Amino acid sequence: MDSIFSILVSIFGDRSAALLALMVFLATTVLAFGVMVWAHARNAVRGRAAGIAEFSGERAAAEANSLRGSSLRAVQRLLDYTTKHYSGEQGGDAKVLRQRLIHAGIYNARAVAYFFVARTILAVGFAFAAFVLLPMLLRQTSSMFWMTVTVAGVIGYFAPTAYISRRIAKNRDEHRSGFPDFLDLLVVCADSGLSMEASLERVGGELGETYPSLCANIHMTNLEIRAGRTMTEALEHFGDRLGLEEARSFATLIQQSAELGSSITEALRVYSDDMRHKRLSRAEEKAYSLPAKLSLPMMICIFPVIFVVILLPVVVKLVTKNY
Repeated sequence: MDSIFSILVSIFGDRSAALLALMVFLATTVLAFGVMVWAHARNAVRGRAAGIAEFSGERAAAEANSLRGSSLRAVQRLLDYTTKHYSGEQGGDAKVLRQRLIHAGIYNARAVAYFFVARTILAVGFAFAAFVLLPMLLRQTSSMFWMTVTVAGVIGYFAPTAYISRRIAKNRDEHRSGFPDFLDLLVVCADSGLSMEASLERVGGELGETYPSLCANIHMTNLEIRAGRTMTEALEHFGDRLGLEEARSFATLIQQSAELGSSITEALRVYSDDMRHKRLSRAEEKAYSLPAKLSLPMMICIFPVIFVVILLPVVVKLVTKNY
């Protein structure tokens, strides 16, 4: 460094000029080196990105041409065809099925197609499983064998329907149990000065852990209102999704209160009291029907044991006296 500085002093003839020239040289060198490093890094990143894009394209093409890609395309075409065939607006049975799926809490647009595909696969799968496994127990020439295979196929065919019916019953019990609480919270929110939209949003947040299905339907009602539907239409759809007469009556109550200009809070309070009394009446009805339901298990399981305990000593004495 000293030799370079002495050379610069001999050239410029002044130490300050030589020092300035050295600083300019170092700054230019650092700047050029930084630009070279930045350009090299950028080219490297571009090369890696191009390699990744090429690899991704090749991988996507390979997957598209593979057995998995072909299977996925076939399943997609099958679902599209089934959705188009069974989800038309003119199909009355398809409308009923979509309504049942909504009552069961299944809101997928392709739920009808999934239902029919699952029913077909389960029917064929159960029948095939019975055909493969039953030869271990029965001969294939026996009539019982083919009857069992047919029964297995019928069970697989009706299994999705039974599953949907069970989910509908479970959701309906949850909705019927949680609807009085929903109305009570609405009354509290209305008394505090909240609007109906804000009350629905607040109540939906409060009921999430206790009644998840009811909370999901309330959230969809809030989304419909935000999307531009009127309160009456949103509540009517809410009642249709729940499948409860109480929910439809609630929508009619809100509509009539808004049209007549009466107090929604008072109407909600009266309707909430009515729902609470109905829930108490259902609980009392179940309690009163319990003895009748217990009579058959008692006759089958308890009374025979009592008879054996009572009569066994008599039978033992009679037998021992004979000997």
